[in-house]
Amino acid sequence: MTTFVIEYYSNEGYADLQTLNLMNNYARFLKQPLTLGMFVPIDAEGKVLKEPKNYKSWKSLEHNNRKDNDNSPNTSFEEYRIYQKAEENCLFEGFEVAYNGYSVVRIVASYDHSIELSFNTNDLTSQTLNDVESLTAFHEIYLNSNALKMIGIRK
Repeated sequence: MTTFVIEYYSNEGYADLQTLNLMNNYARFLKQPLTLGMFVPIDAEGKVLKEPKNYKSWKSLEHNNRKDNDNSPNTSFEEYRIYQKAEENCLFEGFEVAYNGYSVVRIVASYDHSIELSFNTNDLTSQTLNDVESLTAFHEIYLNSNALKMIGIRK
């Protein structure tokens, strides 16, 4: 299905450009390789970040949830901003770290612990599933607003 949509989009011209664009975005989204950072916040080296203390309360404050606060001189909340930036790279909701070992990180869905994924710590890729489309093997996986924006469904 995804290969067809990508090929159709590139060869059919401008029939219904908005629909074709959404189909193309969605197909490309489904073909992305699974990485750990799509599920839980990680740093630049690929290490899982621990949620800062009282992060949800800090993030709920309107002035902390704006994108324009990146250049704020207040460094006392730098840990919060780093976590927030890493969280913006996540595409799926409700995942938590179940095990963080030397060579493997195992995550589970907080809403269904039977949904479990393992990632290699050296390249941060899934040990069992190749791409986003392979997640259809699970009954429920929830996209967050970042994923929907990437597809073009919400802004």
